[in-house]
Amino acid sequence: MAGRDEIVAYANALLEVERWPEFAPPGLQVIGAGEVTLLLCGVSSSLALFEHAADIGAEMVLVHHGLFWRNEPLVVDRRLRGRLEALFRGEVSLLAYHLALDAHETLGNAAQLAARIGATPEGRFGSIGLACTVDGLSIGDLTSRVERALDRKPLVLAHGPKRIERLAVSTGAAGYDLIRAAHEGFHAMLTGEPEEPNLATARELGIHLVAAGHHATERFGVQALAAHLAATFAIDWRYHEVDNPV
Repeated sequence: MAGRDEIVAYANALLEVERWPEFAPPGLQVIGAGEVTLLLCGVSSSLALFEHAADIGAEMVLVHHGLFWRNEPLVVDRRLRGRLEALFRGEVSLLAYHLALDAHETLGNAAQLAARIGATPEGRFGSIGLACTVDGLSIGDLTSRVERALDRKPLVLAHGPKRIERLAVSTGAAGYDLIRAAHEGFHAMLTGEPEEPNLATARELGIHLVAAGHHATERFGVQALAAHLAATFAIDWRYHEVDNPV
């Protein structure tokens, strides 16, 4: 058993949340039980995830996509009310880290995904991604590695060179950074969601784009952070998959 506030303070410091101002407040978003024995993690806030947490007796839920986004209407509608009611019924705290978790150099989504496809980080790409090297892969080889890691077939815009040695990895909805990747000399970019202009960009700038799903590319960060917190505070943790094809 560990104190809720102790866990939150440790996670905030570990992820350096003050460096990442954004649309949603990082860290503790809903206050539940003061002591934690079981931490449940998932990619995104949803009624299904919060009800599962209450059902299994988890006192804390950790997500990448939390509540209270500043670009959403400031109203407690049926969706938000249902989520909050589920958390309140189970006395479940909600802990959410978005950009801070994307960017972490070892626990972050980009770092975890890069490790699973055998890419070696060599520095930052953009604000939250990683510049990586790979061992002269073909686009087919890279696609196969991604498919094995994520258990889903990615969308591939194959317009780059035959040998891929420099790979930009930025999970989630980072298709907007494809131009930057091409200008910075990357042979391919791996992300979650593409954007409509990406096809023309890939063709005209000679770069590959592999888009493997927003949800799928961001599964691993919450799991890595939950495992780290569980080991640090001697509590149990579980991951709950709420299937999302996006």
